[in-house]
Amino acid sequence: MSGPEQPGRPSPRRIAEVDAFVQRIARWAADRADIVGLLLVGSFARDTAGPDSDVDIVLLTTDEPRYLDGAWAVDLRLGRLVRTRSWGPITELRYATASGLEVEMGIGSPGWAATDPVDPGTHRVVTDGARVLHDPAGMLAELLAACHAEGRRRT
Repeated sequence: MSGPEQPGRPSPRRIAEVDAFVQRIARWAADRADIVGLLLVGSFARDTAGPDSDVDIVLLTTDEPRYLDGAWAVDLRLGRLVRTRSWGPITELRYATASGLEVEMGIGSPGWAATDPVDPGTHRVVTDGARVLHDPAGMLAELLAACHAEGRRRT
């Protein structure tokens, strides 16, 4: 059951929609051997999402070209592709669902999660809020640990 709406927060309906999507994509990723990591990042990962927040996902795969055409997005009901942009080792595919929720999929190789050393951009994304959704080999757990250890050394 959803609670009352809270100012500055997503509606209970939107939270339920995001939760369902996160569960769906985690199950979907678990069925694909080439997906070696899946992270929820950003405001939903750190539980600070606002009413207009998008969902940010980092998908790490050994077969990047397979996910750059967007055909797979139909399985996840991601809706309409509204933007593609390159951010160094990550390619952003931004989708708008029928409900208006925007989902930013960052597609990259496992190298994005390298820990020796951690890339500054990767470090920023992870330390800004990250929740592991799929990590069959423990690569993302190692990345999070490395980022947090590095953060402690800086303080």
